[in-house]
Amino acid sequence: MSRSGYHDIDDGWELIKWRGMVASAIRGKRGQKLLRDLLTALDTMPEKLLIAEELEDQYGDHCALGVLGKSRGFDLASIDPEDYSQVATAFGIAECLAQEIVYMNDEYRARGETPEQRWTRMRAWVAAQIKPDPPGVEPYRDS
Repeated sequence: MSRSGYHDIDDGWELIKWRGMVASAIRGKRGQKLLRDLLTALDTMPEKLLIAEELEDQYGDHCALGVLGKSRGFDLASIDPEDYSQVATAFGIAECLAQEIVYMNDEYRARGETPEQRWTRMRAWVAAQIKPDPPGVEPYRDS
């Protein structure tokens, strides 16, 4: 099984419901805050590369969520990257959004993609998910 926990859904209605949950989590306040913070974390990386399958490897390289976790000062070794529920809780987001980001980082790629190409693809995906704040609406801030 993949780190994202994604699997083939045979029932079309189940897939429609799942994609709706993901879309809702992405456009929600917590999701948008995470995506904005993730974009900033990606842009401030000294080396623009991302790994798959782990939050952090033995060389100090990270996946997309690992980059954000590092920028937030998380103890990444204490988070099981295979447990998307634990990942979601640590980042304060819906489980389906954690799964979607992990899927995009690890599985949605071209064969032979380099870590630098993964960074470029993930940065573009994250930026495309960020919606402008409606006029007069304060952006979500943690209390």
